[in-house]
Amino acid sequence: MKGIAGFYYVHVEGQGVYECKAKGIFRKEGVKPLVGDDVELDILDEPRKLGNIRRILPRKSALIRPAVANVDQALVLFAIVKPNPNFNLLDRFLINMERQKLPTVICFNKEDIASEEEKEALRKSYETCGYQVLFISALENRGVEQVKAVLAGKTTTLAGPSGAGKSSLINRLSPHIHMETGEISQKIERGRHTTRHSEIIPLGQETYIMDTPGFTSLAITDMTKEELGGYYPEFREYEPFCKFRGCAHLSEPSCAVKEAVEAGKISRVRYENYKILYRELKEMKRY
Repeated sequence: MKGIAGFYYVHVEGQGVYECKAKGIFRKEGVKPLVGDDVELDILDEPRKLGNIRRILPRKSALIRPAVANVDQALVLFAIVKPNPNFNLLDRFLINMERQKLPTVICFNKEDIASEEEKEALRKSYETCGYQVLFISALENRGVEQVKAVLAGKTTTLAGPSGAGKSSLINRLSPHIHMETGEISQKIERGRHTTRHSEIIPLGQETYIMDTPGFTSLAITDMTKEELGGYYPEFREYEPFCKFRGCAHLSEPSCAVKEAVEAGKISRVRYENYKILYRELKEMKRY
């Protein structure tokens, strides 16, 4: 259910939660139990609910960041305003989820203080990529039923930057859980990290959400610049019509992707982030 400082809290149906350590064999093999893992354990002390994890069962999925296992989908939460969304950071997260073939729903919080124009621009940018986009106000409990419908019957990892309102959303989804919420720093308009570890929270029948620590940066590594375009779903429709095979969609003539950007069919913000990440990967390989 959660892991803190080398201790792992394992829920055994009908028996409760056991505080466990992982056997040394995992360290030797470079394996670490993740929140969401199904495990076998040895009970060391039943009254005190202490145990040892002896085996990690096969995972159907495993993410690096956030480090969780056996999830069905990701829900990424960003504020529309205060703080303004960092679209480059959002695209980095989406690329990481595309790489791991994990369906992702984008949820924008604080819709109560955003304009219709701001919401429509966000919807257009990301729905054209094939992502489901939700708008909510955790503060005013608006749109939360939509979120519940998306989560029903699945295990979902909830991720996003600090200050987006993840803890506030969880408090709405599960009123018996009182998550600590952080104020926004007035100076930098960023949230204080209130979640320091990943944790599974049961929401209903076969429905779980994994709260994960907020992030303010996300590296794109272990990828070539040539692979990058493959993780932009909206490029796929136009790439076959590019003049050159293996087109990088940068300075090449007769590039159908660039033409789609100019025509407003592909988000210019997404395309500009693509160019930034392409240069980043190019420089990374150089050094």
